[in-house]
Amino acid sequence: MTQQNMKKRKSSRGEGISKMNRVKPATNVVISALFVILAVITLTPAIFVLILSLSSEQSIQAVGYSFFPKEWSLYTYEYLWRDKAVIGRALINSVLVTVGGTGIGLVLCSTMGYALSRPHYFLKKFYTYFIFIPMLFSGGLVASYMVNTQIYGLKNTYWVLVLPIACSTFYIIIMRTFFQTTVPDSVIESAKIDGARQFRIFGQIVLPISLPAIATIGLFFTFGFWNDWFMARMYLDTNRQDLYPLQYVLISIERNIEFMTRSAQYITAGDVEKLPGETIRMAIVMVVVLPIACSYPFFQKYFISGLTIGAVKG
Repeated sequence: MTQQNMKKRKSSRGEGISKMNRVKPATNVVISALFVILAVITLTPAIFVLILSLSSEQSIQAVGYSFFPKEWSLYTYEYLWRDKAVIGRALINSVLVTVGGTGIGLVLCSTMGYALSRPHYFLKKFYTYFIFIPMLFSGGLVASYMVNTQIYGLKNTYWVLVLPIACSTFYIIIMRTFFQTTVPDSVIESAKIDGARQFRIFGQIVLPISLPAIATIGLFFTFGFWNDWFMARMYLDTNRQDLYPLQYVLISIERNIEFMTRSAQYITAGDVEKLPGETIRMAIVMVVVLPIACSYPFFQKYFISGLTIGAVKG
């Protein structure tokens, strides 16, 4: 009788929980409609930018920014296509820097975060306080420039686009928190008893468990490296245009067009009229955003679960 009563109580509790988790059809429709509206609101700016990039300069001058331009034109993309050799080389540079920088950043942040998450690591407190210093106090732009150019000799190299931003204190703290809250210490201890060393434990046990954190940090690194142009402007000379990333080349094209537009009195009127002054900005946004947007589906599987990293304890 006692076991039957316990089974009945468990079944009644399960039914009660399932009833609480059920959503009424009307509520489901409202929630679905709300998500559809939010999705449309999110996609509207991207669609608007695409429409503007396909509009003619005369249409923008006549009606301004509009979802319904008077005239469609591909001239802006044709203008960028004229520099396809330069832009293609810059695209390859951006891909190499993004892939290499993301890989190096993940290795540095994950290994450092794992070391700081181990309770018996005797330098844990020292390094934890040490990495907090750059978050509170910065050495300054001049100091970082001198270190990267005079001490490390990174100027005019691919490494100068990767190493200065390959390690983030914030990402290290995120990884450390994830390892502390997600990876059980009992699993690590049992692996040690079986004779596994730290590198094997980290590679075969910790990393498979930590895929949500790795994917989330990897996505942030990818965005950071892909959108970076400041490092190229600061560390690359004008005679090393073969190292320019895509963003810096596109920004340079936009600035050259703005300069020629402001200097219209020194240029033939017909030449100035042919310059895509307004639409070039929109086309540049599409060229920059489209490749990085295609990479998001590869991270989406783990990104949602990784958003809650650090929510338990810090």
